[in-house]
Amino acid sequence: MWRTGILLLLWVRLASGELQHETEPRRLPPPGKLDFGYVPAGVYETLAHYEPGPIGILFHMVHAFLYVVQPNAFPQDLIVRLAKDKFGAIQTEYQKAIYYEIGFLVCAAVGLLFAILMPIAGLFFCMCRCCDNCGGEMHQRQRKNADCRRGLLGTLLFSTSLVITIGVLCAYAANQNLSSQVKNIRRLVNSNMRDLHTFANDTPMQIDYLISQYATAKNKVIYDLDNIGPLLGGRIHEQLDKEVRPALDRVLNMAGAMRETKEALENVSVGLEVLKEGTGKLNFNLSLVRTSINRTLNDPGCHDEESDATTAQLCRNIRQSLSQLQISANFTRLPKVNPQLENVNEVLKTDLSAIVQRGFSSLNDTPHMVIEQTRSVVETVQGLVDGIGNNISSFSKVFPVQSCLSNFTIFISHAHAKIEDHYPEIDQMDFYRWIGCIALCCMVVLVLAFNYLGLLCGTLGYDKHASPTTRGCISNTGGTMLMAGVGFSFIFSWVLMGLVTIIFLVGGNMEKLICEPFHSTEIFKVVDTPYLVNPEWKNFIPGYMYNDSDLELTAESLYSTCKENKGIYSAMRLDKVFNISSYLNTTVLTKDVVGQLDSVKIDLRGIILLEAEGKQNLLDFSEAGLSEINYADYLEEVNKGVTVMDLLSFARELEAQTDLMPRGALQTALKGHISTLRQIHSQQIIPMEQAMKYVRARSALNQSMRFLERTASDLPNKVLAVLDAIEAAQYLISQNATHLINRETGKFTATITGYFHQYIEWVKSSLALEVAPCKPFSNMVDTAEIITCSFLVDSMNTFWMGLGCSTLFLLPSIILAVKLAKYYRRMDTEDVYDDIETIPMKTMEIGNNGYHSEGPQGIPNPMMTSIPTYDTMNRFPRASAPPRHIDW
Repeated sequence: MWRTGILLLLWVRLASGELQHETEPRRLPPPGKLDFGYVPAGVYETLAHYEPGPIGILFHMVHAFLYVVQPNAFPQDLIVRLAKDKFGAIQTEYQKAIYYEIGFLVCAAVGLLFAILMPIAGLFFCMCRCCDNCGGEMHQRQRKNADCRRGLLGTLLFSTSLVITIGVLCAYAANQNLSSQVKNIRRLVNSNMRDLHTFANDTPMQIDYLISQYATAKNKVIYDLDNIGPLLGGRIHEQLDKEVRPALDRVLNMAGAMRETKEALENVSVGLEVLKEGTGKLNFNLSLVRTSINRTLNDPGCHDEESDATTAQLCRNIRQSLSQLQISANFTRLPKVNPQLENVNEVLKTDLSAIVQRGFSSLNDTPHMVIEQTRSVVETVQGLVDGIGNNISSFSKVFPVQSCLSNFTIFISHAHAKIEDHYPEIDQMDFYRWIGCIALCCMVVLVLAFNYLGLLCGTLGYDKHASPTTRGCISNTGGTMLMAGVGFSFIFSWVLMGLVTIIFLVGGNMEKLICEPFHSTEIFKVVDTPYLVNPEWKNFIPGYMYNDSDLELTAESLYSTCKENKGIYSAMRLDKVFNISSYLNTTVLTKDVVGQLDSVKIDLRGIILLEAEGKQNLLDFSEAGLSEINYADYLEEVNKGVTVMDLLSFARELEAQTDLMPRGALQTALKGHISTLRQIHSQQIIPMEQAMKYVRARSALNQSMRFLERTASDLPNKVLAVLDAIEAAQYLISQNATHLINRETGKFTATITGYFHQYIEWVKSSLALEVAPCKPFSNMVDTAEIITCSFLVDSMNTFWMGLGCSTLFLLPSIILAVKLAKYYRRMDTEDVYDDIETIPMKTMEIGNNGYHSEGPQGIPNPMMTSIPTYDTMNRFPRASAPPRHIDW
């Protein structure tokens, strides 16, 4: 029931709770991207990471030693085969198992050999010493290097004891570390349980948040539907505007050309009158001067070639040049443009610009037309959107959400209570374990105490002047303590080594077969081996939970996904139970919504770009008679100068010719005419050339005629081209805009449905990454690994490493202590020396007191009679016998 409750909790809550309507409208983001905010996330307090501190150095040393002992790779295939056959394959796979365990087996064999041989060796050692062998004889030969040997043995024993001490300290530190870490188990378990409660309490809130955010998508959909005119109609208008505006702009330009044509014709009319007025007066005066000069040239002196041929020739020349004395530009011959001006004025009575503006207004009214034509569809879709929210709310009534939550929470609390009940037993077991480990350490400490005390007493009580039989009490006590240490070493070492071997086999294999494979995830590959747990299940987790073993859900993927703190929906592949994509696609994005949006029909035939009046106005303008104006004559006259020849130049030439004539009435008359010409130039031509009205009139006439010439050039065809463009644009709107409208309507529909898709994708992404993050479950696995490997296995391995090192070094400690004790203990006999020959002689012990007797039972030994008698009591105190003769 609880397992079912957990599953239902994780996915049913998606539909649980009433759809929460926001009391305040959310600030809508720009069209396109929706902002659903952040899913409220709980904080998990468990930090599934362990830092051992300084003792971690010892842990690394143990790991390095185990790698040397067992460098082989993790035997995944072997374990899988054994597990499938329920260890029945051990008979056929024993060689592989032995090969993998060869390092452990060699070390275990050494340990067992040590444990077996040490008590046997100790027994034989005791028996040997009881027979005065193996250092049991209380006699010490004195050598010249005795002090050096004693110092060397003492140094070696002290060094060995230091190594043993370090080993004991490592074992003690590991023992204390395990005890201290056992107290942290409760903290880790409590933290994990609180995280599970957080997981159970926050998941419904997160699911409710997902449901509530449907309002975000809904509000955006309603917002866009309410603004379908600017959004859809605006896009349609924008696309049409690209095709229609150029045509309307051409009509508008033509209207501007009409006004400019009128201005140009008015400028031509006014300028022509001004120029006619100015050139008429000048032409009249020049005619008078020309007539007067002709009359003067009729003088008889001009015809008398016999008397004055030069004067006659000059007169002929002057008469011939009089044709240049006239105006150049004759504006009086140019026709007026009043008929064309009247036609244009008649055309301009119709305001073509206003007609064009009405066309623009009709085009710009596209959004309003869209609003009116889609009003019923918008209202229907809004009703469907509201109904979707009701469907999501009513879906939660199918599942018992609250009971699932309650069952899951009760299960967590019940499991926590059971764990709490076991804490006293754990503490008691740890106390017994701690006592046992301390007892083992104390065995080694006892040996060390005898070693250190023996070294201390032996060193402090040593007297270099004392002979082996006269050594002091302190020195003798030191030697005795060393031997006591040897005895306890024999007693304890085999026990210690036996326990070390057992702990080594257990702890080393746990490290190599459990801890290291867990860190390298190889243990997950064993667990995830197809058909391992059940021969009918390819993957046992989905086979057990969903009865679908082909589903790709493995322990490794589950652990790694939860390790990344992703949602349990994706970690547990709950889409197999409840496919959120299918549900949302059918519930949120219904066919009715899509069908209503696809049924949008928009008719733009009501848009009139250019009314018939405007079209007729354009035709009238093309028939205004602008092509009837002789632009070449106008431009020719405008480009001419005021006179045919410059009057000053003419006057100078005339004066030069007059000066060649003889003085007389003829010359005087011509001089008067020259003065008149200069007066006309200064009073009429110069003012005409400099007066602004004449300059402006000439310039305006020139520019206006050129403009009119350009405008009139192929004007009917231009007007027809404009009308054709208008007709094409109108046809596009009325007949061929269906494709454009359908395309833009499709885009608008895609935008609306895109909001739903965004919500669906956000829900899917949130479920996979943010909702119900399953970090607590990976933390539980990591916590179990920390307790098992970091707390227990590492401490246990460090303990056997330290204790085993100390036990191994008890062997050299025994040898060195036995040898060194000879130099500290008081001997029963010693080597003596002759004063004269200083030759050492081996003494013979006779009697129980150790002193020499004259002979057995008072009968003199004939062989001893020849031996000199020595005062051994005075010369060799406590000696067992006098030195023998050299000849013996």
